[in-house]
Amino acid sequence: MDCYTVFWREMLVFKRTFWKFLSARLVSPVLYLVAFGWGLGRSIRTDGGSYLDFVVPGIIALSAMTVSFNATGIPLNMSRLYHKTLEEYLIAPVGSFSFVLGKVLAGTVRGLVGALVILVLGLLFGARPEVGVWFFAVVFLTCFLFAALGVVAAMTVPSHEDMANFSTFVILPMAFLCGTFFRADVLPEVVADIICVLPLTHTSYALRSLAGGTGLPLISVFVLLAYAAAFLGIAVWIVRRAR
Repeated sequence: MDCYTVFWREMLVFKRTFWKFLSARLVSPVLYLVAFGWGLGRSIRTDGGSYLDFVVPGIIALSAMTVSFNATGIPLNMSRLYHKTLEEYLIAPVGSFSFVLGKVLAGTVRGLVGALVILVLGLLFGARPEVGVWFFAVVFLTCFLFAALGVVAAMTVPSHEDMANFSTFVILPMAFLCGTFFRADVLPEVVADIICVLPLTHTSYALRSLAGGTGLPLISVFVLLAYAAAFLGIAVWIVRRAR
């Protein structure tokens, strides 16, 4: 019940800002799809198909990561450091796990909406991915784990500027290197091995495999589940210590 209260409060805020959120989510996807789908993609064939079909799952993975992370990380960081409203939660009779789970689920919903925007735009641009239950399950899992990472970052970085630095050094490299716009295995072996450990690589690989009709890579699912459990556990531990 406590988790639902936190989640419902976030959804009321999301409802009031939905159209602003949606319009902001349209800008980057359109630019990516025009540049990589219609521009660069017209002259490239990948795995026997169009580059647009290759890149759309990667952009969905990228959007799921960035939207979910920012949806929890930035507001919570501002709440903790500037607005000082986090203390209201910490002194309220709301358990640490319920607080974190409510925040993470709210960030997950925002991430799912952002990913759905990419999917719809991709279809309008001519992509034809095979989308099913497992496709959305992988997207949900990705949104969940990066929303949890957003809580971890927001509760640990000492300033809003450091939150931006966290995004620059952690989120931004994953956005471009983890198989979103090209296959990670084309990079030098040492770099490719490091990138293959990162969660977004497994999201990109799983979504691309599902979109191409080649099935669900279970190893990638287990990796994403491990990251989700780890980030959620760390977030709960940090919030509990802050009380």
